[in-house]
This record gives sequence, C-alpha cells and structure tokens, in this order.
Amino acid sequence: MLFDTHTHLNAEEFDAEVPETVQRARENDVARMAVVGFDTATIEKTLALSKEYEDIYSIIGWHPTESYLYTESIEEQLYHQLQLPKVVAMGEMGLDYHWDTSPKPTQKDVFRRQLQIAKELKLPVSIHMRDAIEDTYALLKEEHVEDIGGIMHSFSGDTLWMERFLDLGMHISLSGVVTFKNAQEPKDVAKAVPFDKLLIETDAPYLAPVPFRGKRNEPAYVKYVAEEIAKLRGYTYAEVAEQTMKNANRLFGLDEWKK
Repeated sequence: MLFDTHTHLNAEEFDAEVPETVQRARENDVARMAVVGFDTATIEKTLALSKEYEDIYSIIGWHPTESYLYTESIEEQLYHQLQLPKVVAMGEMGLDYHWDTSPKPTQKDVFRRQLQIAKELKLPVSIHMRDAIEDTYALLKEEHVEDIGGIMHSFSGDTLWMERFLDLGMHISLSGVVTFKNAQEPKDVAKAVPFDKLLIETDAPYLAPVPFRGKRNEPAYVKYVAEEIAKLRGYTYAEVAEQTMKNANRLFGLDEWKK
C-alpha cells in the first residue's frame, strides 16, 4: 500500500469530484494521503478533508509565495490549527525565488518563524524549495531542523545536495518528475537516497507522471512514481510501497498500516 505524502486535493481542480478521486486512489493501492494547505482557504479545506476521510491527513503551513500576506493573526490561527487531530506536519513552507510575489527577506522571515513554531510543537516540516537551494539549506541549518526532521518536497537537487539535506535529518520525497525521460538528477537521487529516507508524492494536481504528463495529476498516480523508483533501484514495486509507507508513518508519528 502507498502513502502519497504531498497532494492538493484541496485545489479547485478537484472541487467537483473529491469522492471519486479518493476512490480512484484507493483502487490504485493508495492507503493514506497527506493533503497540504498553504494559505487560509486551502488550510480550511485540508482540515475539512482530513475530518471527512479516514485515509486523509493534513499538512498545513504558509507558502513562500504568499509570505507577503502573513500576519500575526494568521500565525495565531495557524498555531491553533496545527494542534488539531490528524495534522501530521507543518508546511509547505520554504523559499521560492522563481515567482516574484514576495520579497526574499519576507520569505526568509516567515520561513524562520514557521520553523520555530514547528520545533515548539514538535512537528516535522514539509519544505518547498524553488531556485533557492543555497538559502533554503542555510536557513534549515541555522534553525536546527534536525531537531524535528521533515521532507524535502518534490526534491529537485542533485545527489550532492541530497546528501547535505540528509545530513540535516531530512527525508527526500520524489514526485512524478522522476518518471520524465530526461530528468536525470531525480533518477540519480532515486537510486542513491537511503531507502529509509525515501518518500513518494504526487503534488497533484501538478507534475503528473508519465504516461499522464501534461494532464491533471491525482493521488492514484503515485503508483507510477513507486514503479519507476522500483525499476531504477532494482527492487520490486511491493518493496518500494512497503518501505515508503513505513518511512512516512514513522515521520508522521502514525500507526503502521494494517493490510
């Protein structure tokens, strides 16, 4: 059974068919999903989904592109929400220098504040990193993320950066990008990452794997990520499914999945 550790079933692309999407995931070996909320609206939808569906858990935080909207009142609300049942991590948080929506100093400040909250509440973190690998690493190191651990979500760095983030106690999560023909770095990472530090995800509705590349992604397709990693590592699909499920449950503090 599979654990999609990063999906956005709270996105408007799924508004009309959440039950059907969840059912398709179940029919494709997905036993658990972590739905990620990253601003006020998506956090509320995430919490509602995890309340409604037994196999859905919540990861909530504040996205770096929305950092300019972060306020004390939002932080107070988030602090309360993070302590609700079935919230298993804080995020996605981090740095994004690709989209010019929030100034870099603002992003760093909001990122740092969230890391400090996560440490206080003893929650692992889910990290968004785009065109900002050096600063992301530096800030995680400064804030001693090893105290809580977490996930490098949809990791896009090379194996050298992988090693550096692993040294900070982070897990490496791979998305549908690993199935892309010319995505050599994710493939190299898939082969090199320690098996007990590997996670899988869809980041749905984005980053659909081959053979659905360019279309809307959904949790059911995390199966293709597991199959590709199994092929790259010379393992069976069942071995990858079992180990990544075990890794996610351990990180999130959940009971083992009972078949």
